[in-house]
Amino acid sequence: MALELTRNIPDPDGFYEHLVSSQRHMSDEEANCMNARLVLVLANQIGDLDTLKAAIDFAADPKADRKAA
Repeated sequence: MALELTRNIPDPDGFYEHLVSSQRHMSDEEANCMNARLVLVLANQIGDLDTLKAAIDFAADPKADRKAA
């Protein structure tokens, strides 16, 4: 499965605001732990290892050319 890199969230600003507001009163450590839990929850939701690996690789280096991969 190819990564969906075009906007796929109906209200991206609303999503971002909810994410930010959920961490507003957290310490950096608490927010980092929440983000780690969120990544694991969303990874479980996706469920496909190839898609997850592609997403990790893209997030680590979004400018890398992966067409040959």
